[in-house]
Amino acid sequence: MNDQDHAEAAKTMPSHRIQLSEIALIGVYEISKILTAPTRLETTLANVLNLLSSFLQMRHGTIVLLADDGAPEVAVGAGWTEEAMPAPQRYPERAIGQIVATAVPLVVHNVADHELFDANDVAALASGGAKVSFMGVPIRAGDRVVGTLTVDRIWDGESVFRFDSDVRFLVMIANLIGQTVKLHRVVARDRDRLIEESHRLQKEITKLQPMPVSKARASGIIGESPAIRAVLDKISIVARSNATMLLRGESGTGKELFARALHEMSPRASHAFVKVNCAALAESVLESELFGHEKGAFTGAVATRKGRFELADGGTLFLDEIGEISLSFQAKLLRVLQEGEFERVGGTKTLKADVRLITATNKNLEEAVRNGEFRADLYYRISVVPVILPPLRERSSDIPLLAARFLEQFNEVNGRDLVFSKQAMEVLKSCYFPGNVRELENCVQRTATFAVGESIVATDFACGQDQCLSATLWKGKTSAEAWPSKAIGGLGPFGLPGGLTEPPHQSHPHHLEAQHLAHPQAYSAPPLAPPPVAVPHMPASPVPASSHPHVPLPPVTPKPAPNVQDVWDEGGVLVDVGGGGDTERARLLEAMEKAGWVQAKAARIMGLTPRQIGYALRKHGIEIKKF
Repeated sequence: MNDQDHAEAAKTMPSHRIQLSEIALIGVYEISKILTAPTRLETTLANVLNLLSSFLQMRHGTIVLLADDGAPEVAVGAGWTEEAMPAPQRYPERAIGQIVATAVPLVVHNVADHELFDANDVAALASGGAKVSFMGVPIRAGDRVVGTLTVDRIWDGESVFRFDSDVRFLVMIANLIGQTVKLHRVVARDRDRLIEESHRLQKEITKLQPMPVSKARASGIIGESPAIRAVLDKISIVARSNATMLLRGESGTGKELFARALHEMSPRASHAFVKVNCAALAESVLESELFGHEKGAFTGAVATRKGRFELADGGTLFLDEIGEISLSFQAKLLRVLQEGEFERVGGTKTLKADVRLITATNKNLEEAVRNGEFRADLYYRISVVPVILPPLRERSSDIPLLAARFLEQFNEVNGRDLVFSKQAMEVLKSCYFPGNVRELENCVQRTATFAVGESIVATDFACGQDQCLSATLWKGKTSAEAWPSKAIGGLGPFGLPGGLTEPPHQSHPHHLEAQHLAHPQAYSAPPLAPPPVAVPHMPASPVPASSHPHVPLPPVTPKPAPNVQDVWDEGGVLVDVGGGGDTERARLLEAMEKAGWVQAKAARIMGLTPRQIGYALRKHGIEIKKF
């Protein structure tokens, strides 16, 4: 370029610079949006090249990324798509090698006259005898060159200034690409490390043989059913590792007992087992309980106090009702689980604790994650080894063992020597116990408290006297309300045993069995609530139906029954209590008035059971007076 050419370039430089700077700014903005999109790395790089073609009027563009050993690992050309995956644009290896070795840009005005391009390179780039220029810049990640960005275009005698401005633009784009490549590689390494660690743990757990259940120190856990044996076998395997466990199950299934059993089977058994009920504490109190606090951190903090994480150092920390903590506290707990570090409330010193974490919940965490009520990253942290505890109705063979143990504890505390009669044990075995083991324990203690003989009989149960608390609790609820969905891990509803579609009403399984055993003369058929029938001399009136878990409903065969003194005939069908409809209603009203509207007293006056009185009152639409 002579002096005259330089002068002409200087005259046009200011406006040209303004125009190119605006183009470069727009290009950097658009390309930065592409680089932050969550797509495959090759797709992202191809989209960058496609956009560059509109800014630089290039013919071809290529991005080459190098592996750790310096060999080309990824080569992407403009137009690359994940579906088609065309062969990458051919690139001049010697020119690429010089850019990587020198870490400086390379500009060639005519590739046909340059020594870095051999005949094959010229034939590929300058097809048809056209003069082609070439520009290439290094892609850096920190101080290291991880690849190159190259473009070529028809050389029409551009000025040196145009080449310089395009190279500066390419350097900016290459720096952005370098940061993106670095981030992708960090994420890929972490993913590979986690997958490798997961495989290693799986192999270790597979090699571990389960301890025999009889030798497992599962204190407090009673049961020989297959469901309990399967859970104990799984716990005995997991106990020998440090994997985080999540116990799932309905309320009353004994999650704390199983957590303690896992601790006692683990190598941490000689250290502390610390438990915290997350639902029982406010968020501010829970933070202090778990992490501790410094003196003066808040009103009432008169001394430094260690948190549960510190107290459980070397041992096991059990967090019950983990699904009830707030989103803000979930973030704090996640940091502790990820880093193993925390600070006391009001403190600045970072503490560490070696803790085996066991969590428990009866909440559907998957549903909570979908609703944004529980953090997905925390869910994956605590649900490494999920264990589902079976409800009591799925291990009914354990009911006699559990009931005998609870009665033994009652006798020890109260100085009595009660035992269960055979009929009493049949009543317990026929119940579903919506409250699981906790409800069974309460039922045994309540019945033993009021028992008057040396043994507990069927009529001692509250259900035999229409006073069953469980039946009252679930009375009037729909099937979905009375029988909670299994709702753990998205497994769906339990499905009621024996084809039940309605929850226990007044005819709770306790109540059914006790009534049958206490009044066998009134039941020649199984103690089942009757289906809707038409009573003689009365309009058809539906009677609430119930189901028994073990015996199918008998066929409906209504029989006329004048002058009968009971509500049931031989087929289990509701009939008159004596005389016509008007006489029956009058007798009921008279008996209720004499009994002060107490159904149990009215039943004794008429020689009926309280349940039969209840059906008769509903049939005639008699409203109970309350005083």
